[in-house]
Amino acid sequence: MSAVYARRRLATLTAATALAAGATFLTGTPAQAAPPEPVSAATARTYLGRLTEKAEGSSDGYSRDKFPHWITQSGACNTREVVLKRDGTNVQQDSSCAATSGTWKSPYDGGTWTAASDVDIDHVVPLSEAWKSGASSWTTAQRQGFANDLTRPQLIAVTDNVNQSKGDQDPAEWLPPTTSYHCYYARMWVDVKHHYDLTVNPEEKSALSSILNGC
Repeated sequence: MSAVYARRRLATLTAATALAAGATFLTGTPAQAAPPEPVSAATARTYLGRLTEKAEGSSDGYSRDKFPHWITQSGACNTREVVLKRDGTNVQQDSSCAATSGTWKSPYDGGTWTAASDVDIDHVVPLSEAWKSGASSWTTAQRQGFANDLTRPQLIAVTDNVNQSKGDQDPAEWLPPTTSYHCYYARMWVDVKHHYDLTVNPEEKSALSSILNGC
């Protein structure tokens, strides 16, 4: 009798576990609210030392159109909408995947926004910077992958005018207004450049080294 009870008990627990797993699947997990974690400062210092140092290349021939961005990721959702959902809180989307409400806090400047129109998706390593650091020789497919990379810390939701003030400047020329974010930003920058085997110019490398040594 105890053996029968034990089998029934096991079946009940198994069913309960399956039900819980199903509930988790249906409800999903909370938004990550951040880009993928970059490498540590120590690893970033190592990666920085491995990057080819050379003068910045020419911008001749550069066009954002050569980096097809905001491509469809799933259903009606493009890359921008995926990042808005990921980096925001309580983000609601309509049937076309456009964010209709939510809250976004920009780590670059600490600004908080409730309208998606106030938020830009920054390419941490700008497209023009990538072009001048080696991407000019890539295929269009490679540049598209770079411009829509959700796997590495290359895309982040930030205050629109702060992103516009950054433009295509590297860390020797521009850093986020929030100084406490500089270390994280440098780790992101080096992580991306290392993965894509992009070059660094001397001033850029010096600035990144100084930041990472202070992390």
